[in-house]
Amino acid sequence: MRINRVVANIETSDVDRADTFYHDVLGLERVMDHGWIRTYGSNSKMTVQVSFASEGGSGTPVPVLSIEVDDIETALRRVKKAGIPIEYGPKSEPWGVRRFYVRDPFGKLINILQHE
Repeated sequence: MRINRVVANIETSDVDRADTFYHDVLGLERVMDHGWIRTYGSNSKMTVQVSFASEGGSGTPVPVLSIEVDDIETALRRVKKAGIPIEYGPKSEPWGVRRFYVRDPFGKLINILQHE
């Protein structure tokens, strides 16, 4: 299994406030916008993204990190083998990802996903 991307998710009730600093000031592109979550990054060789969300999607809480993998079934097997409880999913979401939530050793909610 290879990790393709790690995305920090910052909870906010006002995702529009991110535009001025992350887009206008830092020059990151808006690479995704679903209304409740907006992600800024770069489509160049450097993969850097940060998301601002009022919810985690599908009525879930906002995870601290989203980790994109190239094989979600392997990730799921590894999580289960380690005895880590699944807090959500696995589920195929309407925006084109299959994902599940777990908590890291520090109690932080982590979204593990694969684009379908």
